[in-house]
Amino acid sequence: MSKRIAFTVHGKVQGVCFRDFAQSQASSYGVTGFVSNTSDGKVAGEAQGDDESLKKLKADLNEGPKAAQVVKVEVKDIATKDGEKSFNVA
Repeated sequence: MSKRIAFTVHGKVQGVCFRDFAQSQASSYGVTGFVSNTSDGKVAGEAQGDDESLKKLKADLNEGPKAAQVVKVEVKDIATKDGEKSFNVA
């Protein structure tokens, strides 16, 4: 059963390759969606996949790449989208 989440990552998450990290991890789990920088210094996005894949991705988002300093990750369930084939950096 596929589900979709919206996430916002707070902390030192811009300028540390966080979006590329998120794309790589999501793609390795077969998760679709996107990730982008926000104007207020956060990273936000949406991810869609099965429960186990999303659980792994959420754990990765809480860690981030080595140079990142994640303070918190906000996650909420949202409606799924049809036809998405990959996880992109926006």
